[in-house]
Order: sequence, then C-alpha cells, then structure tokens
Amino acid sequence: MTADITTGLELRSLIKSSGELEISLQQVTIPAPGPDEIVVRVEASPINPSDLGLLLGAADPATAKVTGSGASAVVTARVAEANLKAMGGRLDESMAVGNEGAGTVVKAGSSEAAQALLGKTVAMIGGAMYAQYRVIKAKEVLLLPDGTTAEAGASCFVNPLTSLGMTETMRREGHKALVHTAAASNLGQMLNKICQKDGIDLVNIVRSEAQEKILRDIGAKYVVNTTAPGFFEDLVAALEATGATIAFDATGGGKLQGQILHAMEAAAVKAMKVYSRYGSTTHKQVYVYGRLEPRPIELSPPGMAWGMGGWLLFPFLQKIGKDDAAKLRARVVAELKTTFASHYTKTISLQDVLNLDNLRAYAKRATGEKYLINPNLPG
Repeated sequence: MTADITTGLELRSLIKSSGELEISLQQVTIPAPGPDEIVVRVEASPINPSDLGLLLGAADPATAKVTGSGASAVVTARVAEANLKAMGGRLDESMAVGNEGAGTVVKAGSSEAAQALLGKTVAMIGGAMYAQYRVIKAKEVLLLPDGTTAEAGASCFVNPLTSLGMTETMRREGHKALVHTAAASNLGQMLNKICQKDGIDLVNIVRSEAQEKILRDIGAKYVVNTTAPGFFEDLVAALEATGATIAFDATGGGKLQGQILHAMEAAAVKAMKVYSRYGSTTHKQVYVYGRLEPRPIELSPPGMAWGMGGWLLFPFLQKIGKDDAAKLRARVVAELKTTFASHYTKTISLQDVLNLDNLRAYAKRATGEKYLINPNLPG
C-alpha cells in the first residue's frame, strides 16, 4: 500500500468577483486518516451535468483560454456580468469539484470498519472527487462487489439513485406513470431499464431522431421528439395511452415544462364526462431537476390542478429516511452491471480536464458523450 502519501493533485474552480472563471490544479496535503476514516486513491470520477454546474459555473466555454501546461495549466473564461449575481455565493472562493467517484482504499484508520476496507474498491459521494486522493469516513463509502472495477462503480450514486428516486416519488405521490425529458442520457437509459423491469409506463421526450433510436433500441415504447411537426399531438397521445401525470425535467428553461402540463391537461380533459371551466381535477406535476437550458421557464398554467417544483436527490433521500435510502442503494449494487451500467466516451486525466478541446466537448452536455476522469492517470 502507498502508506507514505502526504500530498496529491486536486482540481479547483474559482469564480472571481471580476467575472473571471479560473480552473487549475493544486497540490494539497493528504491528512492522515482518523480512526473511522480511510484514504481512497481515486481512479474514476464521472463528469455529470451537476459537476459542470460547479466546475464551469455561468462561464461561457467559448471564451475559455489556457496558459501553462501539464499540472501547471490554468484555464480562464468569462462570466457575463448579467450572470455574475447568480454566482454570488461562491465568488472569490476556490472550490473542489466532483460529486462522486470510486477507487482503492490505500490507507485506513484504526477502527475495525476502516481496516476492513483496506485494499478494497469502494464508491463514494460527497464532493472533491476530482483529486488523486480523498479522505472520507468509512461508513460513507459503498463497498463494491469483488471483481468490480472503479470505472464500473464510479457512477453508482448520482444517476442510479436519481432515476430510482423518480420512480419512488411517482409511487409515493400517487401517480402511475411518468414523463422524462432529455431522455436519451445515461440517466434516461437507466430510467428506461428500471421502468421496463418494474412494469412502469414511461414517456420519453427527446430532441433528435438519433436519440429516438437510442431509446427504441433498448426497448422504449413511448418516445416523442420535440423537433417533430406533430410533437404536441404525439405527446398527448402518449399521455392518453400511459396515464402519466408526473414529469421530471432536465432542461429547466424555455417552454417545455408548460407544454408537458398542457398535454397532460389535454389528455385528462378527454377523459372527463362533465365540462368544467376550471379544467380537469387530475393533478399534474412537473419537477425540474436539471438546468440544461439556461433560459427562464415560460409557463401559462393549464387549468387549476397542477404543480411545478424543484427536485434534488439529497433532500429526497433525507426525506425518505435511512432505511428506504439503503434499500435503493442495495438495488444499485445488485444491478450495477445491468440496469445501472454507465458508458463513457473517453477517460481523461486531471491535466486533460484543462485541455480546451476536452473542455468544449464535455461542456456541451451532449447525449452519448460522457467523460470519465481518472485522477491517477499520468498527464
């Protein structure tokens, strides 16, 4: 074991009050683990949309420039003055990046629980994962089954638990089917597999024929394309067929959320036997869980029985309690190589994160182009 490690590289993101984003690598001290802690050599950490929100903030990737090279490279980009206010809580504070990851336990504290993990491959969540080493409490990691690689376990928290959280929210709130936008993503494909396995009807909303094919090839039954001339009519037909009255939206801007609510209302009104000027009494709910589209939401409410709100994974897990959250995690581990398998376009080093070609590629958040960071790859 590399018991003598005392320092390691860590990726940091800083937005200055002057309106400049700065991304760099810093050499940081790796403290000795406490009795209940372990040190993990991070070998895989995905770049999720939620990571990009912290890594890039509101900066425009098109303005990015790089100075220096290797571990000394520094990327800078401009944040428009109009967007700077939204970044107020983090201005002039260097922040560690990376929500989740996996790797090998190389040092362990004196407790029995910590020592039992020495040499094991574990998955983690909790920030600061774009780093060569991560100190974390032993009870906070997920022990991966023997033979599971760090790459296979790197994405076993955010996307799997979010997709499971969607179906669990659907059940708890009394809905029988659901709608998902940006549906051909890694998360969307997981959600399709869950729904097929659990017998839940799912309406997938995509924005291209290529994305339609991705989903139909894995067995999706209801796929509607926002770029098709008959999108709204297709959506209403899918909602009539499924009875879906809850949606999870990853775009977070524009008119799509309102279109979904209006389509749900149109489907509900068709089933009404008596006219009401207030519209249907069927409750229709849209939860926004991502901000792929930075524009404000444009909404003209359909009738009176509707709702819109934000949905985040960690508050949801706290709400359902430790026991039910543990059941969801256990399912992820059991189906890690099937339902919750993730696929990556490219594996890059920490230094590669600062390469402008790579940055502009992963900043696009393009479907089918998911990047994985191995912080211990040579630059």
